Amino acid sequence: MTNLEWFRTFKAIYETGSLTGAAESLFISQPGVSLHLSSLEAYVGYKLFDRTSRKMVSTERGKILYNYVQEAICKLEEAERHFHKSTEKDVPTISIGMCFETFQFTLESYLPTLPFNVIIKFGEYPQMLGDLDNGILDLIITPQKGDYKGLEYKPFFTEKIVLVAGKHTPTDEIKKLINKNSLPEIQTWLKDQTWYGTAGDMEHLRRFWHLNFGKRPDFKPNFIVPNISSIIRCLSGGKGVAVIPDFLSKKELDTGDIKIIWEGNKVIENTLYFGTRKKSIYTQQINMVQEIFEREMI
Repeated sequence: MTNLEWFRTFKAIYETGSLTGAAESLFISQPGVSLHLSSLEAYVGYKLFDRTSRKMVSTERGKILYNYVQEAICKLEEAERHFHKSTEKDVPTISIGMCFETFQFTLESYLPTLPFNVIIKFGEYPQMLGDLDNGILDLIITPQKGDYKGLEYKPFFTEKIVLVAGKHTPTDEIKKLINKNSLPEIQTWLKDQTWYGTAGDMEHLRRFWHLNFGKRPDFKPNFIVPNISSIIRCLSGGKGVAVIPDFLSKKELDTGDIKIIWEGNKVIENTLYFGTRKKSIYTQQINMVQEIFEREMI
């Protein structure tokens, strides 16, 4: 019965051109290489190489045999590398999609403690849903659900979209107007304020204004900053107003650096979901991330 190692040795001799080269590539002794070759030649019944002082030259039969077994041996070697039990533990990597502020508020400080690798991707929610369905992402934090049959959603938090002001912003007048429910006067007061907005997303302001005043805002923010975290930092040190999700300013609200001045006559609430594929090999890692979010946000 033939030995597959004979064919592996034959392939190594053919490719390196010498017994020494084959021995080095296979990490075996040169006498072992010679033994494998002589055993294979005895098995097939003909010479596979002509031996010269400097090189092993393949015979015509050797060339035919090499062309026949080369692909199969390569596949076997690849299978061996792929399925070989490593002494080192493989570290899984999961990819997570969410908005920048949500990452900064919840997961960022935990990254050094996680026993696996993480890739964070920021973007628009429709794109995240598509990337999740296509296997590019393993978990998304989203207020939107798509029509993908292979995805499932788990609600875990409800955010309110509220009107906030910096701690140095005088709010006595607006509170009186809100108590009177004088919408025209509320609009006038608001448009006289210093507004902060984000470059990438004005959706919160547009929804809040349209729901409470029945139209789109007819003004632009005074300051356009990169993200909601920047808005919160600016408001904490001065005057101004903005429409933002309440949970992102939880710490500043608790310390009094920012104050909620109006939730609106019609409160805007967004349910946040964990979006995952129905079948995932990273269930354990995903559960760990979800526990962090639930601990930080609930």
